[in-house]
Amino acid sequence: MNKIALIIKREYLTRVKQKSFIIMTILGPLLMGALFVVPIWMAMQEDEKTDVLVVDESLLFEKSFKDKDNIKFHFVAGITIKEAEKQLNEDFYSAVLYIPQNIINSNGAEIIYKKQPGFNTILFIENTIEKELESLKLAKAGIDKNTLAAAKTDIKMRKSKYDGGIKESKNTELSMVVGMLGGVLIYFFIFLYGAQVMRGVIEEKSNRIVEVIISSVKPFELMMGKIIGIAMVGLTQFLLWIVLTSAVVSGAQAMLGVDKNALPAPVPMEQTLNGQQSPLQPNLPANQSADAEMDELWQSIDKINFPLLIGVFIFYFLGGYLLYGALFAAVGAAVDNEADTQQFMLPITIPLILAFVMAQFVMNNPEGPMAFWLSIIPFTSPIIMMVRLPFGIPYPYTDLWISMALLIIGFIATTWFAGKIYRTGILMYGKKVNYKELWKWIRYH
Repeated sequence: MNKIALIIKREYLTRVKQKSFIIMTILGPLLMGALFVVPIWMAMQEDEKTDVLVVDESLLFEKSFKDKDNIKFHFVAGITIKEAEKQLNEDFYSAVLYIPQNIINSNGAEIIYKKQPGFNTILFIENTIEKELESLKLAKAGIDKNTLAAAKTDIKMRKSKYDGGIKESKNTELSMVVGMLGGVLIYFFIFLYGAQVMRGVIEEKSNRIVEVIISSVKPFELMMGKIIGIAMVGLTQFLLWIVLTSAVVSGAQAMLGVDKNALPAPVPMEQTLNGQQSPLQPNLPANQSADAEMDELWQSIDKINFPLLIGVFIFYFLGGYLLYGALFAAVGAAVDNEADTQQFMLPITIPLILAFVMAQFVMNNPEGPMAFWLSIIPFTSPIIMMVRLPFGIPYPYTDLWISMALLIIGFIATTWFAGKIYRTGILMYGKKVNYKELWKWIRYH
Protein backbone atom coordinates (compact mmCIF):
# COMPACT_ATOMS: atom_id res chain seq x y z
CA MET A 1 0.00 0.00 0.00
CA ASN A 2 2.89 2.37 0.72
CA LYS A 3 4.16 1.90 -2.84
CA ILE A 4 0.72 2.55 -4.30
CA ALA A 5 0.45 5.68 -2.14
CA LEU A 6 3.80 6.93 -3.46
CA ILE A 7 2.68 6.37 -7.06
CA ILE A 8 -0.62 8.14 -6.36
CA LYS A 9 1.28 11.09 -4.86
CA ARG A 10 3.65 11.22 -7.85
CA GLU A 11 0.83 11.10 -10.43
CA TYR A 12 -1.21 13.67 -8.54
CA LEU A 13 1.52 16.25 -7.90
CA THR A 14 3.01 15.87 -11.38
CA ARG A 15 -0.30 16.63 -13.08
CA VAL A 16 -1.67 19.38 -10.83
CA LYS A 17 1.57 21.33 -11.38
CA GLN A 18 1.23 21.19 -15.16
CA LYS A 19 0.31 24.42 -16.96
CA SER A 20 -2.54 22.70 -18.79
CA PHE A 21 -4.17 21.74 -15.47
CA ILE A 22 -3.86 25.27 -14.08
CA ILE A 23 -5.14 26.87 -17.29
CA MET A 24 -8.17 24.54 -17.58
CA THR A 25 -8.97 24.92 -13.87
CA ILE A 26 -9.18 28.69 -14.36
CA LEU A 27 -10.67 28.68 -17.87
CA GLY A 28 -13.38 26.08 -17.10
CA PRO A 29 -15.21 28.20 -14.46
CA LEU A 30 -14.93 31.28 -16.67
CA LEU A 31 -16.61 29.43 -19.55
CA MET A 32 -19.25 27.90 -17.27
CA GLY A 33 -19.88 31.27 -15.66
CA ALA A 34 -20.26 32.82 -19.10
CA LEU A 35 -23.05 30.34 -19.87
CA PHE A 36 -25.02 31.78 -16.94
CA VAL A 37 -24.04 35.44 -17.10
CA VAL A 38 -23.81 36.20 -20.84
CA PRO A 39 -27.53 35.50 -21.56
CA ILE A 40 -28.46 37.82 -18.67
CA TRP A 41 -26.08 40.49 -19.92
CA MET A 42 -27.41 40.17 -23.47
CA ALA A 43 -30.97 40.44 -22.17
CA MET A 44 -29.99 43.63 -20.33
CA GLN A 45 -28.61 45.08 -23.56
CA GLU A 46 -32.12 44.87 -25.00
CA ASP A 47 -32.93 47.93 -22.90
CA GLU A 48 -30.95 50.13 -25.30
CA LYS A 49 -33.12 52.93 -26.74
CA THR A 50 -34.44 52.32 -30.26
CA ASP A 51 -36.09 55.14 -32.24
CA VAL A 52 -38.12 53.80 -35.16
CA LEU A 53 -39.36 56.06 -37.96
CA VAL A 54 -42.56 54.49 -39.32
CA VAL A 55 -43.52 54.89 -42.99
CA ASP A 56 -47.11 53.58 -43.03
CA GLU A 57 -48.53 53.79 -46.54
CA SER A 58 -51.58 51.77 -45.44
CA LEU A 59 -52.51 54.31 -42.72
CA LEU A 60 -53.68 51.43 -40.50
CA PHE A 61 -51.09 51.23 -37.72
CA GLU A 62 -50.64 54.67 -36.16
CA LYS A 63 -52.73 53.74 -33.12
CA SER A 64 -51.38 50.18 -32.95
CA PHE A 65 -47.77 50.93 -32.09
CA LYS A 66 -47.41 51.95 -28.47
CA ASP A 67 -44.10 53.28 -27.16
CA LYS A 68 -42.24 51.18 -24.62
CA ASP A 69 -39.34 51.99 -22.31
CA ASN A 70 -36.76 50.99 -24.91
CA ILE A 71 -38.72 51.51 -28.17
CA LYS A 72 -40.18 54.77 -29.47
CA PHE A 73 -42.16 55.04 -32.71
CA HIS A 74 -42.21 58.22 -34.81
CA PHE A 75 -44.98 58.77 -37.38
CA VAL A 76 -44.42 61.53 -39.96
CA ALA A 77 -47.34 62.23 -42.28
CA GLY A 78 -46.75 62.12 -46.02
CA ILE A 79 -43.15 60.94 -45.88
CA THR A 80 -41.87 58.54 -48.56
CA ILE A 81 -39.52 55.62 -48.03
CA LYS A 82 -36.70 57.44 -49.86
CA GLU A 83 -37.08 60.49 -47.64
CA ALA A 84 -37.18 58.25 -44.56
CA GLU A 85 -33.95 56.51 -45.57
CA LYS A 86 -32.31 59.91 -45.99
CA GLN A 87 -33.46 60.95 -42.50
CA LEU A 88 -32.16 57.64 -41.13
CA ASN A 89 -28.75 58.57 -42.44
CA GLU A 90 -28.87 62.16 -41.15
CA ASP A 91 -31.02 62.17 -38.00
CA PHE A 92 -31.16 60.31 -34.68
CA TYR A 93 -33.40 57.46 -35.89
CA SER A 94 -32.17 53.91 -35.30
CA ALA A 95 -34.38 52.25 -37.90
CA VAL A 96 -37.08 52.80 -40.48
CA LEU A 97 -40.18 50.57 -40.50
CA TYR A 98 -41.78 50.44 -43.95
CA ILE A 99 -45.39 49.19 -44.20
CA PRO A 100 -46.63 49.06 -47.83
CA GLN A 101 -50.10 50.08 -48.90
CA ASN A 102 -51.13 46.49 -49.77
CA ILE A 103 -49.97 45.05 -46.44
CA ILE A 104 -53.25 43.14 -45.95
CA ASN A 105 -52.71 41.12 -49.11
CA SER A 106 -48.90 40.88 -49.10
CA ASN A 107 -48.33 40.33 -45.36
CA GLY A 108 -44.88 41.83 -45.90
CA ALA A 109 -43.14 44.74 -44.17
CA GLU A 110 -39.52 45.88 -44.07
CA ILE A 111 -37.24 47.30 -41.39
CA ILE A 112 -34.16 49.24 -42.44
CA TYR A 113 -31.61 49.94 -39.72
CA LYS A 114 -28.24 51.48 -39.01
CA LYS A 115 -27.69 49.23 -36.01
CA GLN A 116 -29.18 45.75 -35.70
CA PRO A 117 -32.32 45.95 -33.48
CA GLY A 118 -32.66 43.42 -30.69
CA PHE A 119 -34.57 40.18 -31.19
CA ASN A 120 -37.32 41.28 -28.80
CA THR A 121 -37.72 44.57 -30.69
CA ILE A 122 -38.21 42.76 -34.02
CA LEU A 123 -40.57 40.29 -32.38
CA PHE A 124 -42.59 43.11 -30.81
CA ILE A 125 -43.01 44.90 -34.15
CA GLU A 126 -43.98 41.69 -35.98
CA ASN A 127 -46.48 40.78 -33.29
CA THR A 128 -48.09 44.24 -33.37
CA ILE A 129 -48.54 44.12 -37.15
CA GLU A 130 -49.86 40.55 -37.02
CA LYS A 131 -52.42 41.40 -34.33
CA GLU A 132 -53.72 44.41 -36.23
CA LEU A 133 -54.00 42.49 -39.51
CA GLU A 134 -55.77 39.60 -37.78
CA SER A 135 -58.25 42.04 -36.23
CA LEU A 136 -58.94 43.65 -39.61
CA LYS A 137 -59.46 40.29 -41.32
CA LEU A 138 -61.73 39.03 -38.53
CA ALA A 139 -63.80 42.23 -38.67
CA LYS A 140 -64.10 41.91 -42.45
CA ALA A 141 -65.35 38.34 -41.99
CA GLY A 142 -67.82 39.43 -39.29
CA ILE A 143 -66.12 37.48 -36.49
CA ASP A 144 -65.78 38.96 -33.01
CA LYS A 145 -62.12 38.57 -31.95
CA ASN A 146 -63.00 38.52 -28.23
CA THR A 147 -65.34 35.57 -28.77
CA LEU A 148 -62.65 33.77 -30.76
CA ALA A 149 -60.00 34.45 -28.12
CA ALA A 150 -62.27 33.31 -25.29
CA ALA A 151 -62.74 29.96 -27.03
CA LYS A 152 -59.03 29.23 -26.86
CA THR A 153 -57.96 27.29 -23.79
CA ASP A 154 -54.46 26.92 -22.37
CA ILE A 155 -54.03 24.16 -19.79
CA LYS A 156 -51.28 24.51 -17.17
CA MET A 157 -50.43 20.98 -16.11
CA ARG A 158 -48.95 20.71 -12.62
CA LYS A 159 -46.65 17.73 -12.17
CA SER A 160 -46.43 16.03 -8.76
CA LYS A 161 -44.77 12.76 -7.76
CA TYR A 162 -46.57 10.55 -5.22
CA ASP A 163 -44.03 8.60 -3.18
CA GLY A 164 -44.68 6.87 0.14
CA GLY A 165 -47.72 8.97 0.98
CA ILE A 166 -45.91 12.21 0.15
CA LYS A 167 -46.86 14.30 -2.90
CA GLU A 168 -43.98 16.36 -4.25
CA SER A 169 -44.24 18.80 -7.16
CA LYS A 170 -41.81 18.22 -10.04
CA ASN A 171 -40.51 20.41 -12.84
CA THR A 172 -39.92 17.96 -15.70
CA GLU A 173 -38.03 20.45 -17.86
CA LEU A 174 -35.64 21.33 -15.03
CA SER A 175 -35.10 17.63 -14.27
CA MET A 176 -34.22 17.03 -17.92
CA VAL A 177 -31.67 19.84 -17.92
CA VAL A 178 -30.04 18.77 -14.64
CA GLY A 179 -30.02 15.09 -15.62
CA MET A 180 -28.54 15.71 -19.06
CA LEU A 181 -25.91 18.04 -17.61
CA GLY A 182 -24.85 15.39 -15.09
CA GLY A 183 -24.69 12.71 -17.80
CA VAL A 184 -22.65 14.92 -20.14
CA LEU A 185 -20.15 15.77 -17.38
CA ILE A 186 -19.69 12.10 -16.50
CA TYR A 187 -19.21 11.23 -20.18
CA PHE A 188 -16.71 14.07 -20.60
CA PHE A 189 -14.70 13.27 -17.45
CA ILE A 190 -14.42 9.54 -18.16
CA PHE A 191 -13.08 10.14 -21.66
CA LEU A 192 -10.80 13.00 -20.60
CA TYR A 193 -9.11 11.38 -17.63
CA GLY A 194 -9.28 7.83 -19.02
CA ALA A 195 -7.34 9.03 -22.06
CA GLN A 196 -4.79 10.61 -19.71
CA VAL A 197 -4.21 7.21 -18.08
CA MET A 198 -3.72 5.56 -21.46
CA ARG A 199 -1.34 8.24 -22.74
CA GLY A 200 0.65 8.17 -19.51
CA VAL A 201 1.15 4.40 -19.76
CA ILE A 202 2.14 4.63 -23.45
CA GLU A 203 4.60 7.45 -22.71
CA GLU A 204 6.28 5.60 -19.85
CA LYS A 205 6.39 2.41 -21.90
CA SER A 206 7.87 4.06 -25.02
CA ASN A 207 10.46 5.98 -22.96
CA ARG A 208 11.43 2.77 -21.10
CA ILE A 209 10.82 4.57 -17.80
CA VAL A 210 8.50 1.76 -16.79
CA GLU A 211 11.40 -0.74 -16.75
CA VAL A 212 12.97 1.19 -13.89
CA ILE A 213 9.68 1.58 -12.05
CA ILE A 214 8.75 -2.11 -12.36
CA SER A 215 12.02 -3.05 -10.68
CA SER A 216 10.65 -1.49 -7.49
CA VAL A 217 6.88 -2.09 -7.66
CA LYS A 218 4.54 -4.71 -9.05
CA PRO A 219 2.74 -3.95 -12.35
CA PHE A 220 -0.64 -4.09 -10.61
CA GLU A 221 0.50 -1.56 -7.98
CA LEU A 222 1.74 0.74 -10.73
CA MET A 223 -1.55 0.51 -12.61
CA MET A 224 -3.67 1.15 -9.51
CA GLY A 225 -1.50 4.04 -8.37
CA LYS A 226 -1.71 5.68 -11.78
CA ILE A 227 -5.50 5.24 -12.05
CA ILE A 228 -6.25 6.50 -8.53
CA GLY A 229 -3.77 9.38 -8.81
CA ILE A 230 -5.36 10.71 -11.99
CA ALA A 231 -8.83 10.18 -10.45
CA MET A 232 -7.80 12.48 -7.59
CA VAL A 233 -6.62 15.04 -10.14
CA GLY A 234 -10.01 14.92 -11.84
CA LEU A 235 -11.88 15.17 -8.54
CA THR A 236 -9.77 18.12 -7.47
CA GLN A 237 -10.42 19.92 -10.73
CA PHE A 238 -14.16 19.21 -10.54
CA LEU A 239 -14.47 20.54 -6.97
CA LEU A 240 -12.43 23.63 -7.89
CA TRP A 241 -14.71 24.19 -10.87
CA ILE A 242 -17.79 24.12 -8.60
CA VAL A 243 -16.28 26.65 -6.16
CA LEU A 244 -14.79 28.95 -8.80
CA THR A 245 -17.86 28.83 -11.07
CA SER A 246 -20.09 29.81 -8.14
CA ALA A 247 -17.71 32.68 -7.33
CA VAL A 248 -17.60 33.84 -10.97
CA VAL A 249 -21.40 33.77 -11.36
CA SER A 250 -21.99 35.53 -8.02
CA GLY A 251 -19.36 38.16 -8.78
CA ALA A 252 -20.69 38.80 -12.27
CA GLN A 253 -24.28 39.11 -11.05
CA ALA A 254 -23.15 41.55 -8.37
CA MET A 255 -21.32 43.67 -10.95
CA LEU A 256 -24.34 43.66 -13.27
CA GLY A 257 -26.71 44.34 -10.39
CA VAL A 258 -28.71 41.18 -11.09
CA ASP A 259 -30.46 38.97 -8.56
CA LYS A 260 -32.34 35.74 -9.17
CA ASN A 261 -35.65 37.58 -9.55
CA ALA A 262 -34.14 39.57 -12.42
CA LEU A 263 -33.44 36.52 -14.52
CA PRO A 264 -35.46 36.47 -17.72
CA ALA A 265 -38.64 34.40 -17.52
CA PRO A 266 -40.44 32.81 -20.44
CA VAL A 267 -43.38 34.87 -21.66
CA PRO A 268 -46.62 32.86 -21.57
CA MET A 269 -48.67 32.48 -24.73
CA GLU A 270 -51.58 34.29 -23.07
CA GLN A 271 -49.53 37.42 -22.52
CA THR A 272 -49.06 39.57 -25.61
CA LEU A 273 -45.66 41.02 -26.42
CA ASN A 274 -46.86 44.59 -26.24
CA GLY A 275 -47.58 44.18 -22.52
CA GLN A 276 -51.38 44.21 -22.86
CA GLN A 277 -53.55 41.70 -21.06
CA SER A 278 -55.09 38.84 -23.02
CA PRO A 279 -58.88 38.37 -22.93
CA LEU A 280 -58.15 34.86 -21.63
CA GLN A 281 -57.04 36.29 -18.28
CA PRO A 282 -58.91 39.55 -17.84
CA ASN A 283 -58.52 39.65 -14.06
CA LEU A 284 -54.75 39.03 -13.85
CA PRO A 285 -52.01 41.68 -13.97
CA ALA A 286 -49.94 41.51 -17.13
CA ASN A 287 -46.77 40.15 -15.49
CA GLN A 288 -48.36 37.91 -12.87
CA SER A 289 -48.25 34.76 -14.98
CA ALA A 290 -44.57 35.28 -15.85
CA ASP A 291 -43.73 35.97 -12.20
CA ALA A 292 -45.60 32.82 -11.15
CA GLU A 293 -43.61 30.72 -13.62
CA MET A 294 -40.36 32.24 -12.36
CA ASP A 295 -41.34 31.59 -8.75
CA GLU A 296 -42.24 28.01 -9.63
CA LEU A 297 -38.86 27.55 -11.33
CA TRP A 298 -36.94 28.79 -8.28
CA GLN A 299 -39.08 26.68 -5.97
CA SER A 300 -38.22 23.65 -8.10
CA ILE A 301 -34.52 24.52 -7.92
CA ASP A 302 -34.74 24.94 -4.15
CA LYS A 303 -36.34 21.48 -3.87
CA ILE A 304 -33.45 19.76 -5.66
CA ASN A 305 -31.45 17.70 -3.18
CA PHE A 306 -28.06 19.12 -4.19
CA PRO A 307 -26.04 17.30 -1.48
CA LEU A 308 -27.46 13.96 -2.70
CA LEU A 309 -26.98 14.95 -6.34
CA ILE A 310 -23.36 16.06 -5.87
CA GLY A 311 -22.56 13.05 -3.66
CA VAL A 312 -23.99 10.60 -6.20
CA PHE A 313 -22.22 12.47 -9.01
CA ILE A 314 -18.85 12.11 -7.25
CA PHE A 315 -19.50 8.39 -6.66
CA TYR A 316 -20.41 7.72 -10.30
CA PHE A 317 -17.60 9.93 -11.53
CA LEU A 318 -15.07 7.95 -9.49
CA GLY A 319 -16.74 4.58 -10.07
CA GLY A 320 -17.18 5.09 -13.81
CA TYR A 321 -13.69 6.49 -14.20
CA LEU A 322 -12.06 3.67 -12.19
CA LEU A 323 -13.95 1.07 -14.23
CA TYR A 324 -13.02 2.56 -17.58
CA GLY A 325 -9.63 3.86 -16.40
CA ALA A 326 -8.45 0.28 -15.77
CA LEU A 327 -9.44 -0.65 -19.33
CA PHE A 328 -7.72 2.44 -20.74
CA ALA A 329 -4.57 1.48 -18.80
CA ALA A 330 -4.74 -2.04 -20.24
CA VAL A 331 -5.01 -0.64 -23.78
CA GLY A 332 -2.03 1.64 -23.14
CA ALA A 333 0.03 -1.32 -21.89
CA ALA A 334 -0.88 -3.46 -24.92
CA VAL A 335 0.38 -1.02 -27.59
CA ASP A 336 3.58 0.87 -28.34
CA ASN A 337 2.04 4.10 -29.64
CA GLU A 338 -1.28 5.92 -29.61
CA ALA A 339 -2.02 5.15 -33.26
CA ASP A 340 -2.31 1.43 -32.43
CA THR A 341 -5.01 2.00 -29.80
CA GLN A 342 -7.90 2.42 -32.26
CA GLN A 343 -8.67 -1.29 -32.65
CA PHE A 344 -8.96 -1.74 -28.87
CA MET A 345 -10.76 1.52 -28.10
CA LEU A 346 -13.96 0.69 -30.00
CA PRO A 347 -15.24 -2.05 -27.62
CA ILE A 348 -14.51 0.24 -24.66
CA THR A 349 -16.18 3.35 -26.02
CA ILE A 350 -19.31 1.69 -27.46
CA PRO A 351 -21.06 1.34 -24.02
CA LEU A 352 -20.29 4.98 -23.19
CA ILE A 353 -21.57 6.23 -26.52
CA LEU A 354 -24.63 3.97 -26.24
CA ALA A 355 -25.41 5.37 -22.79
CA PHE A 356 -25.06 8.94 -24.08
CA VAL A 357 -27.36 8.25 -27.05
CA MET A 358 -29.95 6.39 -24.95
CA ALA A 359 -30.05 9.17 -22.34
CA GLN A 360 -32.68 11.09 -24.33
CA PHE A 361 -34.95 8.03 -24.44
CA VAL A 362 -34.43 7.46 -20.70
CA MET A 363 -35.60 11.03 -20.01
CA ASN A 364 -38.86 10.25 -21.82
CA ASN A 365 -39.48 7.29 -19.50
CA PRO A 366 -37.10 7.49 -16.52
CA GLU A 367 -38.77 4.63 -14.62
CA GLY A 368 -39.24 2.24 -17.55
CA PRO A 369 -37.52 -1.15 -18.00
CA MET A 370 -34.87 0.23 -20.37
CA ALA A 371 -33.97 3.02 -17.92
CA PHE A 372 -33.77 0.49 -15.07
CA TRP A 373 -31.45 -1.95 -16.83
CA LEU A 374 -29.19 0.69 -18.33
CA SER A 375 -28.87 2.35 -14.91
CA ILE A 376 -27.68 -0.82 -13.15
CA ILE A 377 -25.35 -2.25 -15.82
CA PRO A 378 -21.90 -0.97 -14.71
CA PHE A 379 -20.76 0.09 -18.18
CA THR A 380 -23.75 2.42 -18.71
CA SER A 381 -24.90 3.22 -15.16
CA PRO A 382 -22.62 6.25 -14.52
CA ILE A 383 -24.35 8.24 -17.27
CA ILE A 384 -27.87 6.81 -17.14
CA MET A 385 -28.25 6.97 -13.36
CA MET A 386 -27.21 10.64 -13.38
CA VAL A 387 -29.90 11.24 -16.01
CA ARG A 388 -32.55 9.39 -13.97
CA LEU A 389 -31.71 10.81 -10.54
CA PRO A 390 -33.23 14.33 -10.93
CA PHE A 391 -36.56 12.71 -11.89
CA GLY A 392 -36.63 10.94 -8.52
CA ILE A 393 -35.68 7.40 -7.58
CA PRO A 394 -38.47 5.61 -5.66
CA TYR A 395 -37.78 5.29 -1.93
CA PRO A 396 -35.94 3.36 -0.45
CA TYR A 397 -33.68 3.94 -3.47
CA THR A 398 -33.37 0.23 -4.28
CA ASP A 399 -32.37 0.96 -7.88
CA LEU A 400 -29.63 3.32 -6.70
CA TRP A 401 -28.16 0.86 -4.18
CA ILE A 402 -28.19 -2.00 -6.72
CA SER A 403 -26.53 0.25 -9.30
CA MET A 404 -23.82 1.37 -6.88
CA ALA A 405 -23.11 -2.18 -5.72
CA LEU A 406 -22.85 -3.50 -9.27
CA LEU A 407 -20.59 -0.61 -10.27
CA ILE A 408 -18.20 -1.50 -7.44
CA ILE A 409 -18.27 -5.16 -8.50
CA GLY A 410 -17.76 -4.09 -12.11
CA PHE A 411 -14.74 -1.99 -11.14
CA ILE A 412 -13.17 -4.92 -9.28
CA ALA A 413 -13.80 -7.24 -12.23
CA THR A 414 -12.42 -4.87 -14.87
CA THR A 415 -9.40 -4.09 -12.68
CA TRP A 416 -8.62 -7.81 -12.41
CA PHE A 417 -9.18 -8.20 -16.15
CA ALA A 418 -7.03 -5.17 -17.00
CA GLY A 419 -4.33 -6.22 -14.53
CA LYS A 420 -3.83 -9.47 -16.44
CA ILE A 421 -3.19 -7.55 -19.66
CA TYR A 422 -1.19 -4.80 -17.97
CA ARG A 423 1.36 -7.01 -16.25
CA THR A 424 2.26 -8.76 -19.52
CA GLY A 425 1.96 -5.90 -21.98
CA ILE A 426 3.77 -3.24 -19.96
CA LEU A 427 7.19 -4.76 -20.73
CA MET A 428 6.45 -5.97 -24.27
CA TYR A 429 7.81 -3.91 -27.17
CA GLY A 430 7.82 -4.09 -30.96
CA LYS A 431 5.03 -6.64 -31.31
CA LYS A 432 1.66 -5.94 -32.90
CA VAL A 433 -0.95 -7.24 -30.48
CA ASN A 434 -4.37 -8.58 -31.50
CA TYR A 435 -7.37 -9.87 -29.57
CA LYS A 436 -6.11 -13.45 -29.73
CA GLU A 437 -2.87 -12.37 -28.05
CA LEU A 438 -4.77 -10.44 -25.37
CA TRP A 439 -6.82 -13.55 -24.59
CA LYS A 440 -3.58 -15.49 -24.01
CA TRP A 441 -2.37 -12.82 -21.60
CA ILE A 442 -5.62 -12.96 -19.63
CA ARG A 443 -5.31 -16.74 -19.28
CA TYR A 444 -1.76 -16.55 -17.92
CA HIS A 445 -1.56 -17.41 -14.21
